Amino acid sequence: MFTGIVEARGTVERLEADGAVRRVRIATPADFPVQELPLGASIAVDGVCLTVTGRAPGWFSADLGPETLALTTLGGLAPQAQVHLERPLKLGDALGGHLVSGHVDGIGRLVSRQDRGDALELEIEAPPTVASTLVVKGSITVDGVSLTINAVHGLAFSVTLIPHTLTVTHLGKKVVGSSLNLEADLIAKHIDRLVAARLSATAAPVPNLAPRSTPAGLTLETLAEHGFVKHGSAR
Repeated sequence: MFTGIVEARGTVERLEADGAVRRVRIATPADFPVQELPLGASIAVDGVCLTVTGRAPGWFSADLGPETLALTTLGGLAPQAQVHLERPLKLGDALGGHLVSGHVDGIGRLVSRQDRGDALELEIEAPPTVASTLVVKGSITVDGVSLTINAVHGLAFSVTLIPHTLTVTHLGKKVVGSSLNLEADLIAKHIDRLVAARLSATAAPVPNLAPRSTPAGLTLETLAEHGFVKHGSAR
């Protein structure tokens, strides 16, 4: 688990193909203690949870599998590219951003950028699977950065990058048309999935979820069945 608070920016040193897998070596700043992570530990790279396969002071390596290459922006990495880095949480660590799994839900596209004084507002178009979880003032992870949603317009949403975020991340350098890794808020996407399955008459069955025994739609009977209201109030 991560928080979406970027600790450092790394630089891609080398990429090597090994069949369907691509091995990446990333240089790290001197004050980023990657050597303290054991082999097999998780690390977030531009919001993607990867496994450390090698490390020493100043660098680490990880393998990019076929799914990671196909479903995240890491498939387009090139030497000298900069990436956001975050080590995994430990029990008792401060949760400065929000709970982030490092499992990208979709790739978004930057559709506009607008200076707001010293800040920068970005408008990002999300795929439908992410857009259904967007809530104004809710959280979203963009290239591994925990951000607050300012507005939602159909499939698009906007976020504001304050000067600190512009300094410690590379989001301010993204141009219109750039691809971005998006991870929806964990709680929001689980609620979206469960509610859609309960309330949509045509929803696909959800594994391990009891079949619907109430009419489609949000009714008093539905609420009573699931304990949100007393049975007497549903009559």
